[in-house]
Amino acid sequence: MRLTIEGQTIRYDQPVQLTDVLRDLKLDNKLAATVNGRLRELTYIETKDADIEFLGYEHSDAIRVYESTLRYVVAMAIYRLFPHVKVKFNYSISRSILAILEHHQGPINPSLVETIKAEVISIIKKDLPIDRKRVSVGEAVKVYSERQMNDKIAILEYREEDYVNTYECDGYINYMFGYMLPSTGYLKTFHMFSYSPGFIIQYPRAEAGGIIPEFVDEPIFGQALKEVAKWGKIIQGNTIPKINEYAKDERSSVDFVNMCETKHFHQLNELGTIIQSNIESIRLIGIAGPSSSGKTTFSNRLRVELMSRGLRPLMISIDDYYLGKEHAPKNEDGSPDLEHIDALDVALFNHDMLALIQGQTVTLPKFNFKSGQREQGKTVSINEDTPIIIEGIHALNEKLTKSIPKHQKFKIYIAPQTQLHIDDHNPISITELRLLRRIVRDQKYRGTSALDTMNMWSSVRRGEFRWIYPFQKEANYTFNSELTYELAVLKTHATAQLLAIPKDSKHYITANRLLKFLKYFKTIHDDLVPCNSLLREFIGGSSFHD
Repeated sequence: MRLTIEGQTIRYDQPVQLTDVLRDLKLDNKLAATVNGRLRELTYIETKDADIEFLGYEHSDAIRVYESTLRYVVAMAIYRLFPHVKVKFNYSISRSILAILEHHQGPINPSLVETIKAEVISIIKKDLPIDRKRVSVGEAVKVYSERQMNDKIAILEYREEDYVNTYECDGYINYMFGYMLPSTGYLKTFHMFSYSPGFIIQYPRAEAGGIIPEFVDEPIFGQALKEVAKWGKIIQGNTIPKINEYAKDERSSVDFVNMCETKHFHQLNELGTIIQSNIESIRLIGIAGPSSSGKTTFSNRLRVELMSRGLRPLMISIDDYYLGKEHAPKNEDGSPDLEHIDALDVALFNHDMLALIQGQTVTLPKFNFKSGQREQGKTVSINEDTPIIIEGIHALNEKLTKSIPKHQKFKIYIAPQTQLHIDDHNPISITELRLLRRIVRDQKYRGTSALDTMNMWSSVRRGEFRWIYPFQKEANYTFNSELTYELAVLKTHATAQLLAIPKDSKHYITANRLLKFLKYFKTIHDDLVPCNSLLREFIGGSSFHD
């Protein structure tokens, strides 16, 4: 049997576990591997010739394995200390996990968190093996019932297979819907500290080179997440089984869709009131957020909301101020960096916005993306009750609008903020929700395959970390564009595209992961989605688009 690792070939006379291969090669700090393009745990046993790549802290798939294992060990520690306490994990601010304790008698204070942390460290130091076991659904129900894990029993109702994978560590049994490290000792570093209403868990991040980023508290963003948690309690729909209860028939689905859409209506109404009450000062409204947040539809709905209040907003596209590829800054490989702020004519943008605010008439540019050249656009002027709405990646960046005083600007950060879960221990990634939105939209409007979208996604994410997230603290308001029902709709659009990704593709791992949790959702049909919904920006049929 020949194993090829980074160009080096090793022969084995019998099946070999990947941990043994790592030992033979004297490789450290590896968390997972790909074997012939498939993601594998380090406990995987290879039986035939294979190409193997070991993945470390710089790889996002490996970090997912690390993070799943860390959640497992934290849940294990809490179960050992407080058997009747339930913990729920949520993805939270500053790329961290927020753990919430339920049925705990007493305050969740730094002392309690230190007790839990000490138990986690104790489990890690013992380097306890984590064993994967396949059991029948019936056996899994029995195990979860004995441990009062009713949330895990509920999701099994929607499982297509008649078996379940579980992981056992020193008598503790759980399943985190992801691969695990071979033993607790592989967890080298984490941070844990009190953060109301629970505690924060930080872990190494691939995009930070495998280190734990500094925790940055974002009050506005944090408040948005608190509103998300409150919303989950209102609708009782923050796990897949609860969402599926709404999707069980058309009447319930209609009510569910309308409740979620009404949440957006309330946010828009709140925004309209804030802007209207300060319209004498607010001259420019900037809207920015990561890819597939629903910026275009949101901008139009905000425009209509303000029109209903007697205001006449002017929408201006930042994209029309592109300089063109030949004038854009260069990436390391020499290609044009079209996401860089200096790919825009910042000086002209400032000139035009200031001139409009001062009552002058301005002829705007129009960028022709087919020719790659800037052309003459429409000539406009505004009144005192005409706020300018700009939408784009740099709308929160002060450099883009440095000529305009801060008190004349109102900045909005838009992104889907969700606390959706497969079960209490397994939150659904906000980033993966956005990726699904983009896969569906790109195919619908651009004829782009899921494979092509995924090829671009890493570049998109790099741009977000450079040009969007650092400026979200500038926002005066955070708009949550999540619709709790949307994955039940996106499932139908995305599944066929994800299934079409070949097994030998580097993106098969991601596609397979997305399919694994999408299959648990019952379908909600497109015709229940209103024509002005943000979701229509992705699935088609929007009243704001051709």
